Amino acid sequence: NQDQYWPLPKFYFSVDIGEFTDLSFQEISGIDISTESIEYRHGNSPNGTINMPSMIKYGDVTLKKGVFTTDNRFIDWISSVKLNTSQRVTMVIRLLNQNGEPETTWEFTNAFPIQVTPTDLNSTANEAAIESIVFTFEEMRIVI
Repeated sequence: NQDQYWPLPKFYFSVDIGEFTDLSFQEISGIDISTESIEYRHGNSPNGTINMPSMIKYGDVTLKKGVFTTDNRFIDWISSVKLNTSQRVTMVIRLLNQNGEPETTWEFTNAFPIQVTPTDLNSTANEAAIESIVFTFEEMRIVI
């Protein structure tokens, strides 16, 4: 069985953002989980300090996609953000196997965009125009 000997390729994935399903993106980055260490010392401890884990922090997720002339939904979405009135959605990213079935799923609760970066422009480049959108969220759940 190939699954026992080879890692999954990272180029086959699907993305759902709210009501929009199976969206096409070129690249996704920033799916990070971390915690800080808190130093603590008992007042009468002869051994110095101990380290304890702090709260879990999540990184912001960046998605990159090609620019199309009639697709302005991310620019429109971030333009509508006002003080805590942004539409929050569930964002789901699935890493798929060779049969198109999810092997790992990341579910981001209460996600909303915090940055949209339009493509850079270069008159000597010979490549597609790529824009990026950065999402933040409240909680991440991983299903394996």
